[in-house]
Amino acid sequence: MSDYQTYENPLGPRYASREMLYNFSAEKKFRTWRRLWVALAETEQELGVPITAAQIEELRTHQDEVNYEVAEARERQVRHDVMAHIYAYGQQCPSARGIIHLGATSAYVTDNTDLIQMRDGLHLLRAKLLQLIADLAAFAAQHKDLVTLGYTHFQPAQLTTVGKRACLWLQDLVMDYEALEHCCAGLKFRGVKGTTGTQASFLELFEGDHDKVKQLDALVTERMGFPDAFPITGQTYPRKQDSHVLHILCEIAASAHKFSSDIRLLQSVGEMEEPFEVEQVGSSAMAYKRNPMRCERMAGLARYVMTTALNAPLTAATQWFERTLDDSANRRLLIPEAFLATDAVLRLYLNVARGLVVNPAVIARRVEQELPFMATEALLMAGVKAGGDRQTLHERIRVHSMAAAQAVKRGQPNDLMARVADDPAFASVKGDLATLLDPMRFVGRAPQQVGDYLNTTIYPLLQQRERLEPVDAEVQV
Repeated sequence: MSDYQTYENPLGPRYASREMLYNFSAEKKFRTWRRLWVALAETEQELGVPITAAQIEELRTHQDEVNYEVAEARERQVRHDVMAHIYAYGQQCPSARGIIHLGATSAYVTDNTDLIQMRDGLHLLRAKLLQLIADLAAFAAQHKDLVTLGYTHFQPAQLTTVGKRACLWLQDLVMDYEALEHCCAGLKFRGVKGTTGTQASFLELFEGDHDKVKQLDALVTERMGFPDAFPITGQTYPRKQDSHVLHILCEIAASAHKFSSDIRLLQSVGEMEEPFEVEQVGSSAMAYKRNPMRCERMAGLARYVMTTALNAPLTAATQWFERTLDDSANRRLLIPEAFLATDAVLRLYLNVARGLVVNPAVIARRVEQELPFMATEALLMAGVKAGGDRQTLHERIRVHSMAAAQAVKRGQPNDLMARVADDPAFASVKGDLATLLDPMRFVGRAPQQVGDYLNTTIYPLLQQRERLEPVDAEVQV
């Protein structure tokens, strides 16, 4: 059967990065199983179990040479993936065959490998988040003084700046980054716990020596690069940890969705646009269109992550005592796909952030259309200071504003200030109208807030981290 006749998850060929795909690949998984078996044998030997150096060397020699065909054939026979791979490894390591997986249960390799893949996946996402923060910071700095309409309820409100708005996106990402860092620091290994988590098999192996059993757990955990293991487990590590990890992915997705929605709205009014390539087609029927397909895709994948993440607490809630197996097939889909989709969301976010198109002329025109209404309070204050009666001036502004609003709705320019200039009640401030209409009067501390936020939060965060690694942000299709 050809590739075109079978279902292929689009997260692979269309969306996720090569490095994240490899992280959840069969090769990474089964090589990690073997790393865990080698680490277990090495540590057991160090603690006095009669395992020879030759056996260890044999295991190391074939650690990365997974004989998949043998394992697959054996699994079809015994219906147990771990036993099939123990058998296949034993075929390559005849002298070490008897000590592979010694004292362990299947969860020793399956659960610990899941945790290694999640840890490494979080590190890949961390790199993308850092790069995204750096890219958006540069955008915010570049546009910190560019005045634009602020919106509440998607209705024109007070003015802000493009850079200040970018800092709202940035702040969401910083919160996600801090949560991810906390999650990485607290991520625990399952360790070496045995069939129901009591370590009974290892206590037997070490002839009742509790200290050696504890050392075995700690040393294998250290060998696999984790600072700590769960002190208590059933057969599996607590599934609440999956829930914690996927909650971080859910939050990243929510931040990306918010950004993508903002850009789609801004593109609809022409103020900003996502990248659009020279030969890109926006519509099969309407050749002139520039659909925001990157942001739409980002939103769709982000929703997938957010809804998928709900699966993790449901799994944690339905565990029976020391373990049940109804989580197995679920987690084979849940964890890799949540990471792959989050990776795809961040790649799209990076791609859009690096190529954002800002249209200052459109922004200025929209500001000019709304600014006279926004300037009425300043106009009122100036008139009062010049000796006018507040109530009288307020009524005159109200009447002129209503008339100007009707003109705008008929497609005419906003002539509010022209009406005010012709009104004798405002003769004393007529010469100040141009100054009163300077957009920078109405942005408050937005430019200063951008500078303060970048200098006190973003730049120190970036400087404290290692050099940013190149991150692939190409849109594949």
